[in-house]
Amino acid sequence: MPAPDRNDLTAADRPSLIGPLDTIQVDVFNVPDLSREVQVDASGRISMPLAGTVDARGKTAEELARAIEAALRGRFVRNPEVTVNIKNSVSQVVTVDGQVAEPGLYPVTNQMTLMRVIASAKGLSEYGRQDDVVILRTVNNRRMAALYNLGAIRRGVYEDPAIYANDVVVVGDSPQRRMFRDLVSLSPLLAAPLIALVR
Repeated sequence: MPAPDRNDLTAADRPSLIGPLDTIQVDVFNVPDLSREVQVDASGRISMPLAGTVDARGKTAEELARAIEAALRGRFVRNPEVTVNIKNSVSQVVTVDGQVAEPGLYPVTNQMTLMRVIASAKGLSEYGRQDDVVILRTVNNRRMAALYNLGAIRRGVYEDPAIYANDVVVVGDSPQRRMFRDLVSLSPLLAAPLIALVR
């Protein structure tokens, strides 16, 4: 299944994007008084001493660091060097539902895959069906769904797919799974996942 583009809230190279209420660590090299942990406000902005208010929403950590450097450069800091790390993201999450031990919302890191997100949800429930895993994703404003088989991924038949912010993972029977019923009867899910546009 194709990756969402930046307009779908994730860049192609998969950096995490900062959003409202995320917690970030800002470090200013050689100026410890300016280094601090900051929570992004509901409008997507942060306030920093000397830098003032900086828009963080939709930026990568690297982009925000450059923006803070630009704001500091004009205000008493010569050649500032800033690093930003996302400590806790509430805006970049994946929804896991269905036959898993702990359904819910889980934070997305830049290394998140289907197997890892299932593990985050404490694995499949006792009767969870590993051959019935659907990922729902919006790509270029089109809703897509793909059916995966965890057993086939474990055996190396195909790669563990990447998971992005705003994906929905459904394990087991569901309306999304049922739309694949006819396709699966014609083509067992062995060689590749099945992908379809959701109308």
